[in-house]
Amino acid sequence: MASTARRAVVVAGARTPFVRAFTDFTRLDSIALADAAVGGLLERTGLDKQLVQAIVWGGVILPSAAPNIAREIALDLGFDPGCEGHTVTRACASGLQAVTTAAAAIERGEYDVMIAGGSDSTSNAEIKLPQHVVHAAAPIALGKPKPKDYLAAVRQLAPFTDILPTRPKIAERTTGEVMGESAEKMARIHGIGRAAQDEFAVRSHQRAAAAIASGRFDAEVVPVTTPDGRTVTRDGLVRGDTSVEKLARLKPVFAADGTVTAGNASPLTDGASAVLLMSEEKARELGLTPLAAFRSWSYVSVDPTDQVLIGPAISMPRALDKAGLALADVDLVDIHEAFAAQTLSVLAALASDEWAKTRLDRETAVGAVDPARVNVHGGSVSLGHPFGATGARMVTTMANELARTGAQTALLGICAAGGIGASAVLERV
Repeated sequence: MASTARRAVVVAGARTPFVRAFTDFTRLDSIALADAAVGGLLERTGLDKQLVQAIVWGGVILPSAAPNIAREIALDLGFDPGCEGHTVTRACASGLQAVTTAAAAIERGEYDVMIAGGSDSTSNAEIKLPQHVVHAAAPIALGKPKPKDYLAAVRQLAPFTDILPTRPKIAERTTGEVMGESAEKMARIHGIGRAAQDEFAVRSHQRAAAAIASGRFDAEVVPVTTPDGRTVTRDGLVRGDTSVEKLARLKPVFAADGTVTAGNASPLTDGASAVLLMSEEKARELGLTPLAAFRSWSYVSVDPTDQVLIGPAISMPRALDKAGLALADVDLVDIHEAFAAQTLSVLAALASDEWAKTRLDRETAVGAVDPARVNVHGGSVSLGHPFGATGARMVTTMANELARTGAQTALLGICAAGGIGASAVLERV
């Protein structure tokens, strides 16, 4: 990938504020949030929307009535009818998958101008009924029922407790392990204590708060007007005044003697993020200044029965290898913070000789990362984590940071359900 003659470049990115589920964006579903992010991106860049040839979108909680969100964006916003769109889902790596899919299409010469990103609305997750309830009700809803069919359905549904809503779990389908339980397991394996997790979480909040105060996010966050007429302009989850002492008072969530709490884990979040990509030639033809380009990317999978969220400790080294770089060569490192325990475990694995020998076929560790280079403007613990949007948010923030500071490279790492690890190397243009 590093030697392609035709290069896809990141021209700009925009995202909605990220807010806690069931608050400001409750009445905005995943498509509406996507429309807001893409509409804001077009307004910020001044790009003629008729120039956009294709959209790739990422999502996890897809609306059943219109799961191809990418195409719905094009139709809602009045793009050229020929603007095609497809939607990808790769759990929490969906946003990055959408962006790299678009970059690959541009570099293959399929398109010159694309938009990619992702969105999710936990507030609008559809309530799933047990299959036996569906089977009982389906003949009535889909067929031409007779009186006896209603009676048969009632008999199958009794005593009716299964039709009551139950709290969904973010758990592995194959193992049943809840993500927080996975983080607890990783904390034990890698020796990540409660104090270290709380300190990491506080640093995430403080850095995100500093980024907001300094205007770092002004270039990427676009205001969103809700159906009731309120305008949301800032991320709603960042707590710059939090402290280790405050977080220490929170009880563990996933184990009585555990270390993972609501304070050192990413919260359920609503939001969307969009990225404008072009061929470098097209960007310069339009008078637009590219921010960054992809030097490499890597997607891997690990056994979910092992450490389901450790994937970045494999995908990050592979992305570096593809880019011809060592970890020490990279200026910035941005890791999705599903949990402080997970992020610190990935960093511990990268610094481990044993991990290198047993999992990477290397003699020595990939390397230790200076905390000053990691998640310099916070991460998912503080900003929140709309599942499909996080990868595109990370691309946008790092592309802006490379262009703003003159740093040359940024390494991204994302863990995802199913044992997936996703990583990319961005380089300044």
